[in-house]
Amino acid sequence: MMRTIASFAAGSLFGTGLLVSQMTNPSKVLAFLDIFGNWDPSLAFVMGGALLVTLIGYKIVLRRKQPVFAEKFRLPMRSDVDRRLIGGTALFGIGWGLAGLCPGPAIASVSFGGVPVILFTTAMVGAMFLTRRILMGSYA
Repeated sequence: MMRTIASFAAGSLFGTGLLVSQMTNPSKVLAFLDIFGNWDPSLAFVMGGALLVTLIGYKIVLRRKQPVFAEKFRLPMRSDVDRRLIGGTALFGIGWGLAGLCPGPAIASVSFGGVPVILFTTAMVGAMFLTRRILMGSYA
């Protein structure tokens, strides 16, 4: 139960941060990506702040012997660049550039973003399931 409450609290805090920083506003994101036009650099500060908090958080959390709600830490161990990584990052960037949304902000925007956000999120989730099915052979 505590794990569910902690997950809900963390997700709520993340979603609130996305809303306050306007990362859920596609026009704001597209203005940030338009470096040769009417560029809005404000989201660079949001990303920089997030990076700083993450670096500090990792330093503090990884001093623990184990996580609070798990037996061990599960950190990414791979560092190679392969076809799947390049393809995934390219698709992420294309989607972000065309729609002004990426997975977190899209999900946070579903309740108020209207039909375009719902369509984007539905397509995104469908693509995730399809990719998992193709690459891993199951939905597991």
